Amino acid sequence: MTIRLMLVDDHAVVRSGLRMLLESETDVEIVGEFGTAGEVLEVVGQVKPQVVLMDIGLPDLSGIEAASQIKQLSPETAIVALTIHEDEEYFFRMLEAGANGYVPKRAAPEELLTAIRVAAAGEVYLYPSLAKYLVKDYLAQDQQTRTPEALNGLTAREQEVLAHLADGASNVEIGDTLGISPKTVARHRENIMRKLNLHSRTELVKYAIRKGIIEP
Repeated sequence: MTIRLMLVDDHAVVRSGLRMLLESETDVEIVGEFGTAGEVLEVVGQVKPQVVLMDIGLPDLSGIEAASQIKQLSPETAIVALTIHEDEEYFFRMLEAGANGYVPKRAAPEELLTAIRVAAAGEVYLYPSLAKYLVKDYLAQDQQTRTPEALNGLTAREQEVLAHLADGASNVEIGDTLGISPKTVARHRENIMRKLNLHSRTELVKYAIRKGIIEP
């Protein structure tokens, strides 16, 4: 199957190098070559290429906005971002805009070709050095998801009280901070100790440090 591809980069020299690379591949056909996002948006809805290989630093429109508009005009078209930016912000914003791949310009030609073929197949290609951002984000979300279970079923209020207790605050101080009575704080404290099977403030502090509720 031949991959119908549009090439978008505002530097003619870069486009020329990419065209030479892509034209040497028997399964890739370049169906358009452009220097601005506006030129692509005029035709992508009619041509409906399988892949748009696009620099995200375009002069007339950001690659992020261009990617979003391309997906609106041709939802089946896959977008591979080719960029000098390898920071987390650009990476996630391009994925959110609908990109199927994100490849640094320093990547080897084989990496770029792999990204194009993976995107054409409807999958997502992540350059190895950038995939760590997605892993880190997943782990952070997973940690948030696991927090209630990890804290043995403590309510949100009990978690607040726990943090203040572990910080050394008294029942009166906690009550003033949270706007509740010292008796209510004491009741929360009893519930916390029971649920966590703790028997002293020292054990409570150690637990809070272990769970990352307070810093040691």
